[in-house]
Amino acid sequence: MNRQHLFTSESVSEGHPDKVADQISDAILDAFLTRDPYAKVACETLVANNFIVIAGEFKTADEAVFLEVQALAESVARQVLRDIGYQDAATGIDPTTCEVQVRFNHQSAQINQGVDRAGGVIGAGDQGLMFGYACDETPELLPYPIWLAHRLVERQAALRKSGEISWLRPDAKSQVTAIYEGDRVVGVDTVVISTQHAKGIDQEAVRKAVLHEIVEPLVPPVLRTKNFRVLVNPTGCFEIGGPNGDTGLTGRKIIVDTYGGSCPHGGGAFSGKDPTKVDRSAAYAARYVAKNIVAAGLARRCTVQLAYAIGVADPVSIYIHTHGTGAVPDERLEVAVGAVFDLTPRGIIEGLELRRPIYRGTAAYGHFGRELPAFTWERTDRTDTLRHALGELQ
Repeated sequence: MNRQHLFTSESVSEGHPDKVADQISDAILDAFLTRDPYAKVACETLVANNFIVIAGEFKTADEAVFLEVQALAESVARQVLRDIGYQDAATGIDPTTCEVQVRFNHQSAQINQGVDRAGGVIGAGDQGLMFGYACDETPELLPYPIWLAHRLVERQAALRKSGEISWLRPDAKSQVTAIYEGDRVVGVDTVVISTQHAKGIDQEAVRKAVLHEIVEPLVPPVLRTKNFRVLVNPTGCFEIGGPNGDTGLTGRKIIVDTYGGSCPHGGGAFSGKDPTKVDRSAAYAARYVAKNIVAAGLARRCTVQLAYAIGVADPVSIYIHTHGTGAVPDERLEVAVGAVFDLTPRGIIEGLELRRPIYRGTAAYGHFGRELPAFTWERTDRTDTLRHALGELQ
């Protein structure tokens, strides 16, 4: 139980090609929800060498909304590129001249018949299983390796956008290997950062800047082991990046989006999906449940699994595992959670206010562990209710 071991998580910057695709898909989702909060959206994006394809299936109450967003999609994609920091082909993709193709279709009526039902009941938009996780390794109740990996690439972006390090470019990746004793972080063994940069920058200058301006402010000296390593651009020069360096697709960074591999993943991606898709909304709900359990002091670590059948409102299963850290038996927690949380799609959507255009902000630096007002699933407002429900079960 207390053996020492290594565990590694990674993150990518907002300029990584897969994250560019996620942000475009979620920006399209936000455009629909701004005009029709009940829009059904399943948007996929591909980015490649100066080329973008936006495709998907959509349903709106007013056909005019469908047509309006379809007409806006190209400009939305170009603005996302500009906001990230892409300026031209040399930086990774040209937001003005790149080719953008839009292929919108209407959602199948046979899918929708299982979602919108009589009496305002919302059935799950698909079958599937979703996981949520929380632990006491950070104040945000997120595993430390993925938390630190996100902060490293966030700082890279901040230094780039402020002009403090003018030669940084949008595409970057980070990786953190932490040392655990049992389930406690006791050190950081290795940090890897690969960052795109302008042409002609000496690699030693890149290494020193990354070390002093990104790594040292974020990795506490007390956690740096005597063999602590920082690997910067380990393959060498990284001038060609972004979509012009690699293809990006929506939904390819599902472990970056969640818990860095610290808990299972149900398999479904988040970006581009409206909240009737339980791949997204139920994963947020599972995080909400897990975080409240840990915040309530009922466990130090908690994994929650929810599962759904297409067209059925109630989850077909609720599973909770506290990894031996629970203050009460897991089966009692399952009963209490079922009593405290409405885990139907409608209950999740309304309880977490998910019909708002909040999703582009989720599409980089993780969907969890960020205390932003829009991230309602990060609230810990059910702790007292959970404790009360457990008391009634005694």
